[in-house]
Amino acid sequence: MELIQFLREASKRERADVAVVCNDSVSYLYQLAGKHRYASALMAARIEAQTREVAARSGGRLETVPSESLVRYPEIYERAEPYLMVAEDRP
Repeated sequence: MELIQFLREASKRERADVAVVCNDSVSYLYQLAGKHRYASALMAARIEAQTREVAARSGGRLETVPSESLVRYPEIYERAEPYLMVAEDRP
């Protein structure tokens, strides 16, 4: 589930629960949802964990927001090992 959809379907209390855990405001969550800002890897992980908890309490109405959808370059965080360019790969 995308963050914007999560925020639309969540109640005011549920949105506030997610914002408090991230030490930010609901307005900041809307900026992240609209792609006006991007979350750090740590912030994205916190949002994912909290949305998972809120979704579990919602009785199936909400789903977890994956952290990859909140960062600018998700391919960086998906790698099991860091990207290293060897001499043969250089242009």
